[in-house]
Amino acid sequence: MSFRQLDAPLPSFTVYRAVHDALKEDLGRAGDVTTNAVIPKNHKAIVSIKARQPGRLAGIQFVEAAILTFDPDADIEIKCNDGDLIEADGTIARISANARAILTGERTALNFLGHLSGIASLTSRYVEAVQGSGADICCTRKTIPGLREFEKYAVRAGGGRNHRFGLDDAVLIKDNHIAMAGSVSIAIEHALENAGHMLKVEVEVDTIEQLEEALRYPIDAVLLDNMSNDQLKRAVSMVTALPEKIITEASGGVNLNTVKSIADTGVDLISVGALTHSAPTLDLGIDFESHIS
Repeated sequence: MSFRQLDAPLPSFTVYRAVHDALKEDLGRAGDVTTNAVIPKNHKAIVSIKARQPGRLAGIQFVEAAILTFDPDADIEIKCNDGDLIEADGTIARISANARAILTGERTALNFLGHLSGIASLTSRYVEAVQGSGADICCTRKTIPGLREFEKYAVRAGGGRNHRFGLDDAVLIKDNHIAMAGSVSIAIEHALENAGHMLKVEVEVDTIEQLEEALRYPIDAVLLDNMSNDQLKRAVSMVTALPEKIITEASGGVNLNTVKSIADTGVDLISVGALTHSAPTLDLGIDFESHIS
């Protein structure tokens, strides 16, 4: 199967900022007291980062940032790039650097790399499951606070698409908006009146009746939440019968056992919160190779 080319690496300053915050948390007030007590200051070593299980890689920039923070002269040879499939026992990177830099930075590096690679790996399984259907897998805002930019990047590394990044980049009228506004129509009318002309409008609906109400307005997308496959097929046929293009997105009850049947209903997108809130960390490790005299 093929995966989309990643659009761009993460901005270096955001990676270093996150790594520095993580290192500050880890080093505390006294620094790495174990490494500083055991390893001579100028000792150098060669290590490799290896996968303990197969998966999809994401977050290699965090490895570079964690090591280079302590040893700017470190030689980091990247063997795999973000988005690459990695095999069990495969070498991801080889590092020649100050031994203290390696030991002090390794956990931060592996925490980011394992977490993001876990997201990319789970995303790739969903993407593979719907291959050939025409549906795309996308993430949600169910992310760890402070890590959304990186987790959504990992989704892209796994072949998925990103939904909105926050509350500010699109209008998404959800069930509680509708309940508090009074109806689907009132909520949409207010949104069309008050939102800027550059903002797209998506409406979440739970029933075919709500969908019929929403489709009376010039909206851009509908979120079909917790509908049965028969309801999804009917909803898609209603939307595709319209002269204008409206994106259909399915959500709710999505897992690896159900995603293919959902995709076969003809929806454009399937949003999966589990990509970011339930992805297991990919098991990675750093193995010592040799000393450098």
